[in-house]
Amino acid sequence: MMPEDRGWSGLSAKLVRLGRPADAEPGFVNPPVARGSTVLYENMDAMRARSAQRYEHALIYGAMGGPTQSLLEEAIAAIEGGRHTQVVSSGLAACTTPLLAFLGAGGHCLMPDSVYGPTRRFCDTLLRRLGVETTYYDPLIERSDLRALMRPTTQVLFAESPGSHSFEVQDVRMLAQVAHEHGAKLMLDNTWGIHVFQPFEHGVDVSIQALTKYPSGHADSVVGAITVVDQADWVVVRDAAVQIGQYASPDECWLTLRGLRTMGVRLERQSRSALVVARWLQERAEVARVLHPALPGSPGHAFWARDFNGASSLFGVEFKPKFSASAVEDMVAALAVFSLGASWGGYESLALPTTGIISRAASRRQPDIGDGGPALRLHVGLESPEDLIADLDGGLAVLRAASA
Repeated sequence: MMPEDRGWSGLSAKLVRLGRPADAEPGFVNPPVARGSTVLYENMDAMRARSAQRYEHALIYGAMGGPTQSLLEEAIAAIEGGRHTQVVSSGLAACTTPLLAFLGAGGHCLMPDSVYGPTRRFCDTLLRRLGVETTYYDPLIERSDLRALMRPTTQVLFAESPGSHSFEVQDVRMLAQVAHEHGAKLMLDNTWGIHVFQPFEHGVDVSIQALTKYPSGHADSVVGAITVVDQADWVVVRDAAVQIGQYASPDECWLTLRGLRTMGVRLERQSRSALVVARWLQERAEVARVLHPALPGSPGHAFWARDFNGASSLFGVEFKPKFSASAVEDMVAALAVFSLGASWGGYESLALPTTGIISRAASRRQPDIGDGGPALRLHVGLESPEDLIADLDGGLAVLRAASA
C-alpha cells in the first residue's frame, strides 16, 4: 500500500461521531447551536465553583466559549491526538495566539523561511515591537545548523510542514529534539497534514489548525484551533486566549462541526485526485517541477514518506523560465473549472499564481527551491480529475500562446 493510501481507514466512522454529546437525549443527529453571552447562576457559590473550572471550558461567559465550541474542541483534539483544544477566530489567530502565549520581551523565536506570509508579518511587526527577535531558518536545515541558531533566549521553534507555497516537508522529529534540548517549545502549523500527520507522536508541543480549510470544507466559515497534549501548556494557551479575547463564535463552530462529518471522504477523494493531476503535470513540457510532498524529488519527500499516512490536495507547480509570470496569469484567467482564489481546503478547485514567493525564499535561504520560472499553487477539489486535467490542458495552451 502506498503511503498516500494508508490514512483513510476508519476516519469517516470516527468523524461521524466526534463532537456529539454523549448524554444527548434522543433527537436530531446534529447538536443544536448554542448562542449566548450572559450565563445565569442561582447564587455566588455556584458562580465561584464554575469560575474555578476555567481551564475545563466550563460555561462562565459567552466570550470564553460554550457548548458548541466545546464539542468542536473535543473533536479536533481527538483528530490531532491531543488532550485539549482552544478554538479561535481564524487560522492566523491560531498561529499568533500561542506565539503571544509562549514568547516574552527579550525572547527569541525561530521561524522557517517558508512560513505563511501573515505569520511572518506578525513576527516582523507586532512581535518586534514587543521586544521579541525572530530568526528565519531554512526549512530543510540540518541538525547541527539548527543547534547553532538556538540561543539561551530561544523560547519557540516554529514549523510549517509542508510550507504553504514551497511545500518543503520538515524533519519534525529532529526539530522537536533540538527544541527540547534547549528548553524551547515546538509549534507546528499542521493545517496541510490534518489527520495524516499526528503531531504529538513526533514531539510537537503545540499543533495549529486553520479549521477554515479541510474541517469546514465549504468555504463558508473562518475559524482556527490550537491543540496541546501537556496540561501545563494548556494552562498557558487557555490563559492567553481568554486574556486577549480569542474565541470562535458558536455559529462558526457549528458550521465547522457540520463540515467535519464529511472531511474523511472529501480528503480521500481530493488527495487521490490531486496526485492524478500532479503526476499528469509532471509529464508536461511546460513544467519544470511539481512540488507535491508525496512525489519523489519534492523537497523533504523522505520525511513525508517516513512520517505521514497520506497526502493533502494542495501543491505547487513551477514552470520553465521561458514562460512569464503574466502568461501564468493569463492561463489562470482562462481556466473554467479551477477558480482564482487564495484559500484552500474546500470542495472547490482553486489556482493561485505564486511567482516570486518561492524565488524570494530561494534568494534568502533555499537555493535548491525554484529555478527562476513562474509558479502556480493548485488546490484540487471534488471535481473529477479528468475535468481538472482538461481544464489545465486548455490553460497550458493559453500559457504557450501568451509566451510565444
